[in-house]
Amino acid sequence: MISASSNGRNHLVFAYYVTGHGFGHATRVVEVVRHLIMAGHDVHVVTAAPPFVFTSEVQSPRLFLRKVLLDCGAVQADALTVDRLASLEKYSQTAVAPRDSILATEVDWLNSIKADLVVSDVVPVACRAAADAGIRSVCVTNFSWDFIYAEYVMAAGHHHRSIVWQIAEDYSHCEFLIRLPGYCPMPAFRDVIDVPLVVRRLHKSRKEVRKELGIEEDVKLAILNFGGQPAGWKLKEEFLPSGWLCLVCGASDTQELPPNFVKLAKDAYTPDLIAASDCMIGKIGYGTVSEALAYKLPFVFVRRDYFNEEPFLRNMLEYYQGGVEMIRRDLLTGHWAPYLKRAITLKPCYEAGINGGEVAAHILQETAFGKNYASNKLSGARRLRDAIILGYQLQRVAGRDICIPDWYSNAESELGLGSRSPTFQVTEKSSLMNSFTEDFEILHGDTQGLPDTLTFLKSLTELDAGYDVGKNAEKRQIRERKAAAGLFNWEEEIFVTRAPGRLDVMGGIADYSGSLVLQMPIREACHVAIQRVHPSKHRLWKHAQARQQAEGNSFTPVLQIVSYGSELSNRGPTFDMDLSDFMDGEKPISYEKANKFFAKDPSQKWAAYVAGAILVLMTELGVRFEDSISILVASSVPEGKGVSSSASVEVATMSAIAASHGLTINPRDLALLCQKVENHIVGAPCGVMDQMTSACGEANKLLAMVCQPAEVIGLVEIPGHVRFWGIDSGIKHSVGGADYGSVRIGAFMGRKIIKSIASSLLSRSLPDANGFNLDELGDDGIKLLKAEASLDYLCNLSPHRYEALYVKMLPEFMLGETFEEKYANHNDPVTVIDPKRNYGVIAPARHPIYENFRVKAFKALLTSATSDEQLTALGELLYQCHYSYSACGLGTDGTDRLVQLVQEMQHSKVSKSDEGTLFGAKITGGGSGGTVCVIGRNCLQSSQQILEVQQRYKAATGYLPFIFEGSSPGAGKFGYLKLRRRSSAKQN
Repeated sequence: MISASSNGRNHLVFAYYVTGHGFGHATRVVEVVRHLIMAGHDVHVVTAAPPFVFTSEVQSPRLFLRKVLLDCGAVQADALTVDRLASLEKYSQTAVAPRDSILATEVDWLNSIKADLVVSDVVPVACRAAADAGIRSVCVTNFSWDFIYAEYVMAAGHHHRSIVWQIAEDYSHCEFLIRLPGYCPMPAFRDVIDVPLVVRRLHKSRKEVRKELGIEEDVKLAILNFGGQPAGWKLKEEFLPSGWLCLVCGASDTQELPPNFVKLAKDAYTPDLIAASDCMIGKIGYGTVSEALAYKLPFVFVRRDYFNEEPFLRNMLEYYQGGVEMIRRDLLTGHWAPYLKRAITLKPCYEAGINGGEVAAHILQETAFGKNYASNKLSGARRLRDAIILGYQLQRVAGRDICIPDWYSNAESELGLGSRSPTFQVTEKSSLMNSFTEDFEILHGDTQGLPDTLTFLKSLTELDAGYDVGKNAEKRQIRERKAAAGLFNWEEEIFVTRAPGRLDVMGGIADYSGSLVLQMPIREACHVAIQRVHPSKHRLWKHAQARQQAEGNSFTPVLQIVSYGSELSNRGPTFDMDLSDFMDGEKPISYEKANKFFAKDPSQKWAAYVAGAILVLMTELGVRFEDSISILVASSVPEGKGVSSSASVEVATMSAIAASHGLTINPRDLALLCQKVENHIVGAPCGVMDQMTSACGEANKLLAMVCQPAEVIGLVEIPGHVRFWGIDSGIKHSVGGADYGSVRIGAFMGRKIIKSIASSLLSRSLPDANGFNLDELGDDGIKLLKAEASLDYLCNLSPHRYEALYVKMLPEFMLGETFEEKYANHNDPVTVIDPKRNYGVIAPARHPIYENFRVKAFKALLTSATSDEQLTALGELLYQCHYSYSACGLGTDGTDRLVQLVQEMQHSKVSKSDEGTLFGAKITGGGSGGTVCVIGRNCLQSSQQILEVQQRYKAATGYLPFIFEGSSPGAGKFGYLKLRRRSSAKQN
């Protein structure tokens, strides 16, 4: 308990402002308030939280509650998703529009209660109001809204950008910050005092609580704590292992629970229940994390979308060995047992204080009595300038103008960009990163916090350490791991690159006809580690060494490749060749010879995707490779599922080769070079959108590109209320397959025929079968016909022109030899017409013409005002695209079934009553199997419905589909890492 100061005055008045963001703030504030009141002070709490949160803990006439909402915090779409745009809009309504009246009201009120100190649990305007009233102010928090909103602003409209700067300016009036553990960067505060965890005290012992609940000590008890938000979520008895019970916080009155789930009262005192439990399942927040650590309760947590303080809290959980992450899919489907069993083996080790409430109250009391904790030399303006630098850094995105006010820019110029906030220190190194940096240092580049990159880097340290895979891996993995362990010379530098797969949202097979396409880089990616060394230092495999000795070629440059995951596709895990095999005298061999070279051994044909990059660089850029090259390929992009596993390998490899050889190739040009690898060396007639997305894409954005041949026109932000998923049909897809190739040939045939028709119309050699009269066209009509007679890309023909002039003149099918007799060739450099094959023409030609229109409409709709009609229209465009694929012959029973299941979900009574969550679906990429893209509302119910589609598909086909969700940066955005083994690691 804190005692009153000895300065002669014992009674103080505190005005304590609490943000309107969740119960966590109110529950920690109540602990500080309790100690202030115990010391004999009056506390006026300004909050929108329910009164019982305070009155249940503090029964005192010195507590005054004033129900006012001065900021809204983060608006949640559901229990696990923050709605970024809605958060900013609500903040504008709550705190920006009425700002002048809020300040006037608060200044008058503060003066009326004769407040000695204003305390803010992160309410920005409270600091400004205090300054206007001539009262000192202090913040007590683990995050600040300028940092949280910074990322939201990047996804929002122009009119929201000033919010962050205004919040930072408001905070700058605060005298100092009392900072709680698990804190985020808080740029607006210069002076900081760190305190222990602020947690509510326990009222009862574990034994007393269990006795009241009638739960024996040998029963394993979990507490489900999601803040009362997952209403309608159906819990099932089989979710829990045998011998377990689960206490459910915030269940609705009407929600029925299985016998092994226990509904808690709305006002149940959760700290006692937490301490009486064996683990907690919930979402990360300061309240749940702090109380789990304080009472050493293992916490099984689920990630939250756009919850920007999460990484800092989860780092604290991991540091104190108190957390287990559960995949959202497993939460919803009830696959809880592995996580619960793992959780109870943890031994949380937080031993620091849990009396942060008492410590903070003492600091606040002493400040109100006149003690100065802040640095006198640092004015509010100086603190603001320091804040500006970090704030600017946090929000600076390449190629974006975010309208930074002059006073931010001036501060940047005056102080430079060198200062760093100590708030970053707690989060810079994850446990994975620590294990990597013990052995290696990063000389160039940034992991960008990508979990798969950290995992890949850790795998390199295990190779260097001679990691024993024999006990931990299946026998079929041993060969590739052993080969990888002997791949690199650990004395030399290693380069690492990363390239994601892609989800074809719109455009698909219309890319080779010049369409606009919209593509999303997915979370799954390929990593490539590469090393370039002089042949005399190269660690050759025994068979390669024997080959060179037999040929008398000592110190010849050799290419050695190891590819992880070979067991999944029945291929060899390693490949090697002398780089001289790519030379024909003084020139590189032809692409045709290279294609035959790699086709000799089907188990090693995969190497064409990797080694082919070297030949393309030799042929197209004149690069000569005189050093040996070692390449390790590790891809998490599933093969054959229509999400561009091949493009991710090509782009990651090409990026790695370029980085290791000092080549500067911009992402667009790099993608075009990778397309040559696939078209000419692999022999797959793909367009360029896959490689372009993998190279140029950005996380949570759609790459918009006009494929004529490859003009990136921008990145389209995915609105916060929209989400895309991919669902794998289980049917193997390949752009090298005959179906894709025949449809492509049909489209090029159609283009040639349309050009011929237009030329004939211009020369009046065709009969007037369509009521067409050249004399009535005029100059504009003649101009259109001339353009169509020299049509470069089918997508440049508009649907209305196609319907008006050409549709009735195109054949439904045409024999290859008939076409060649009449039109000579189809002018596609990557496909060959089979004279004896009957090709579809009208459907393959019609698809890109209409698809280009659909993609343009989709792009316009995606950036329009939010509404149910918007989502319905976007979904309808996906459905139309799917059926157009089918008309071309590229549909399959599996993909059709998935689209049908999405439709059934969309039109079900339950979905309609809940305003719908899924709105459309389509086959993707080259078709003939692969993955279906689904669009839906970004909410928890959508995730549940996606999982239901997954289960229904399994019930119908016996195959459980892989679900793609999430996004990640393209290779250009990632850049490259340059690594070097530490000298201390060498000595060990």
